[in-house]
Amino acid sequence: MPVDAELRSLNIDIPAQPDSLVKLSLLLSEDEVKLQAVSGLIESDMALASAVLKAVNSSLYGLSGRVQSVQQAITYLGTREVAAVTFEMGLRAVFPPAAELESMWERAGVRGVLMGRIGKALSVDPWIAHSAGLFEECGKAVLFRHSAERYQPMLAAAANDEELVAMELAEFGVSHDALGAALCETWGLAPAATQSVRHHVMAIASRELPPQINRPTICALSVLAHALMTDPDTLDEVAEVIAPQAELDVALVLRGTRRVQSQIEDAVARAA
Repeated sequence: MPVDAELRSLNIDIPAQPDSLVKLSLLLSEDEVKLQAVSGLIESDMALASAVLKAVNSSLYGLSGRVQSVQQAITYLGTREVAAVTFEMGLRAVFPPAAELESMWERAGVRGVLMGRIGKALSVDPWIAHSAGLFEECGKAVLFRHSAERYQPMLAAAANDEELVAMELAEFGVSHDALGAALCETWGLAPAATQSVRHHVMAIASRELPPQINRPTICALSVLAHALMTDPDTLDEVAEVIAPQAELDVALVLRGTRRVQSQIEDAVARAA
C-alpha cells in the first residue's frame, strides 16, 4: 500500500519489507500452509534462522528443551508463533542496532506473544493480534534511524508514550504511531493491526477505543497487554472498561488473559 502523501513530504523513509518476509507472507496466505516450505524459507537465510532459534530458545517461550532447527521450533510452538518471531527478527534487522532501542524490541517480543495468545484464547485472529503487538512501537525505530541525535533525548525525557507523541509532533511534525502504521501498510499487515498500531497510544492513555477503528478487538488486546506489562494489578479495572467497547465478555477476557499471564510467568520461572 502507498504511504500517505503527508508522510512522504516529511522526508522520513519507511523501510521496505525484506524479500524473505514477503515470501513468508505469501506462504502464510495459502489455504493450507506447508510447514516444510515455511521452515525451508526461514532456514535459507542463515542469519535470520539463527536469530529465530535464539529467540524461541529464550525463557519467554518456555520450551522444555533446546530446539536445534526451525522445523523443530514449529513442531513445539506452531507455525504462527515461529512466523511471528521471524517477522520480529526481520523487522529488527532493517534498522541499525542501537542500545537505546533494545528495551523497545524486548517489549515488542513480549507484547506480540501476549496479544497473540490472548487473541487465541478469545477466538480473535492470533496472527493479526501478534503482528500488531510486534509492530506497535516500530515507529520509534523509524524516527531514531531518521535522526538519532534529535530523537534520543526525547526517548530519555518522555515519561510515557503520550508525552513522547507530543514531543515528536513538535520536533518532526509526525508521531511514531503514525509512522508505525505507515510501515504496517507498506509491509502489508492486516488493516486491523495497522489501525491498532495507529491508535494504541491514545487508547492506552484514555482507555477508550477510537470509533474509527473497524475491528476494535485488536486494539483492545493492546490495552490489555499494556496493563499486564506495566501494572498487572489494574487488569480487572482495564478489562471492565475496555472489553465492552470491543463487544467482548469481561469474564472471558479476564479468564483468557490471566491464563496467558500464568503461562508466561511459569515459563520464565522454569528458566530461572
